[in-house]
Amino acid sequence: MRTCKQFVSKGLLAALAAGLFMACNGNKAGNNAPASTPAAGTNAPAAGFKIAYVDLDSLEAHFEYFKQRKSELEQKQQGMDNQLKAKGRALQAEYQDLQRKASTLTQEQGETAQRSLMAKQQQLEQEAQNMRAEYAQSETKFNEELQKRLDDFLKSFNADKRYSYIFSYRTGQSNILYADPAFDVTADVIKGMNEKGAGAPAAK
Repeated sequence: MRTCKQFVSKGLLAALAAGLFMACNGNKAGNNAPASTPAAGTNAPAAGFKIAYVDLDSLEAHFEYFKQRKSELEQKQQGMDNQLKAKGRALQAEYQDLQRKASTLTQEQGETAQRSLMAKQQQLEQEAQNMRAEYAQSETKFNEELQKRLDDFLKSFNADKRYSYIFSYRTGQSNILYADPAFDVTADVIKGMNEKGAGAPAAK
């Protein structure tokens, strides 16, 4: 289960288009001088257009609040699974007991017992469906809360407008084909979000 999958990248195409536009404008100057290369650690690929990215795999691995809430959600799922398995085993045992007693029951008694078992099975199936819906709702709420926490933090983190875009990045699941470590702000984001602590959930 990857509960942080809702941390989606935003504005990627707009950012790439803006970068291309700026590069084209730079080439219209008519000179053939090579473009200036940013100094290491400046996080500035071009004047007036600064980008950064957050590695979501690292964020999930080191953001303490995420790990705590993810563990709670997994425990809830495990509890539901255990409850359903226990009820399923009890129903199976009741069915096997009915099979053993079948020869001693009248037809009416046998039919009554079968109807009872079928009703219990339907009830268990409905309970399982309700539990799946409840878990899905909890997972969605969890993802939305985490997304809001990240969004709110990045607004504060980038309050000085030093970055035009901050992308999300995940190995093998990102539209970003190459990420220069010079523009990786993940460590700063993790540090800042952990310093905020695992307090009350962000307001809706």
